[in-house]
This record gives sequence, C-alpha cells and structure tokens, in this order.
Amino acid sequence: MENADEAEAVDARARRRLKELRLEKGLTLAEVSERAHLALSTLSRIETGKRRLSLHHVPPLAAALGVSSDELLGSAPVRDPRVRGEPRTYPGMVMWPLTEQSPAGELHAYEVHIAAERSEPPEELPVHPGREWLYVLTGRLRLLLGGQDLLIEPGQAAEFSTLVPHWFGATDGAAVTFIMLVGAQGDRLHFRA
Repeated sequence: MENADEAEAVDARARRRLKELRLEKGLTLAEVSERAHLALSTLSRIETGKRRLSLHHVPPLAAALGVSSDELLGSAPVRDPRVRGEPRTYPGMVMWPLTEQSPAGELHAYEVHIAAERSEPPEELPVHPGREWLYVLTGRLRLLLGGQDLLIEPGQAAEFSTLVPHWFGATDGAAVTFIMLVGAQGDRLHFRA
C-alpha cells in the first residue's frame, strides 16, 4: 500500500505530465476541458495543484490529449534531442532549424544561408510583430532597417524590432551564413521573399 508521500508524488507527476502533454500538442486549457468534458475551472485547479487528480479524471483527460492513461500517469519519455526539421527554402535563402518547433511565444533558432544573388531588396520591406537577433558567421550581411543600410561583419550581432521595415541580403557578390533567433510571430510571418 502506498503512503501519502508516494500518492502525492504520483499526483504531482500526473499534473506535470498533463501540462507537458497539453503544451506539446499546442492545446489550451479550454480545448482540453471541452474535449475531456470537464469544467475549465476543474482542469485549471488540477493542473495547478489546487485540486487532486482523481481516477475518474484520468481516462477522459488521456483521451482529450490523445495518449493512453499510462502515458498520462507515467514519466515523460526521454526524447531524442537531435533537431531534424526540414530546411525552409525561399528565393535566395535557405533556413535550417536549430530548435524543435515549440509552443507559441518561445524563440526558434535557425542557421540561415543567403545566396550571393540575393542582393536587391524588394520594393516594400517586410514588417511584423516581434524581435530578431542574428549573428553573422561568414560573409558580410546587408541589413536594411528602416532608413539605414547596414553591413554586419562576421562575428558581429544585430538585434532589432521587426515592427521596423527590414530586409537582409548578400553584398560583395559573396554568400552569407548567420544564426538567427526569432519569436513565434516572426517565424510565421517573416519570410515571404
């Protein structure tokens, strides 16, 4: 028979797994509560530890998350840490993901290769919510930012609000490689051309 400490450990682990699985699947509390036919307030209190997870909650919550009851109650499996995302290709640019896709609001990292031919900006520079940070590895990056025309050398970094019209390309007839961090908004909106 398990003692109170062991029961609490199972409850805490199940609450942690409930939240982990919900976030992994990109679901809100409201979506899970609707799928599990539980009141939103009940699910919120379970997840925050203000209410114990009872056995009759487990099957509908597991079904709502698309996992077995054992997966909900067990420890999170150790996942393969290698990033295997497919490169994204745009005119004159290829982006290799360096992070897994994560819940909204988190940063995503990319290694970006700008072809030497990408040297002419579009007539209208893109604008979107968020911030970007980049670090040039090779080549000289041309960054148009508002009314500024900047050259970012290898070993230099830049950080800017993406609410300012911006574009980057190659200069001197040479390709450029850099690391870029973008928020979820920038990840969805930035790369049109």
